[in-house]
Amino acid sequence: QVQLVESGGGLVQAGGSLRLSCATSERTFSSYAMGWFRQAPGKEREFVARISRSGGSTYYVDSVKGRFTISRDNAKNTVYLQMNSLKPEDTAVYYCAADSSLVRTTIPSRYNYWGQGTQVTVSS
Repeated sequence: QVQLVESGGGLVQAGGSLRLSCATSERTFSSYAMGWFRQAPGKEREFVARISRSGGSTYYVDSVKGRFTISRDNAKNTVYLQMNSLKPEDTAVYYCAADSSLVRTTIPSRYNYWGQGTQVTVSS
């Protein structure tokens, strides 16, 4: 069982920045591609970004391209989501997830392990 713990959420004004972190003690962290998802009240969980096992490949939903950056540090067993130019519509609970598959996917059910989520609120 891989345990993931997110941190870094909070309240920020529109145009501001936050950096989310997702850490694990799992020694095989580098064996997993990692993703970030978000879920706003009354909406389905939405894919945000994904990073490959090595960090050499990233993928984003169109709505965050150019504003968000996913990265990872395999030595620290941590994945990050740098969020800039935040908008009120980015308000949601943000989750990190681990995927043992080599196939890139944006479907939540394909991810094996999930964190508990961290709230991001962007005020206008």
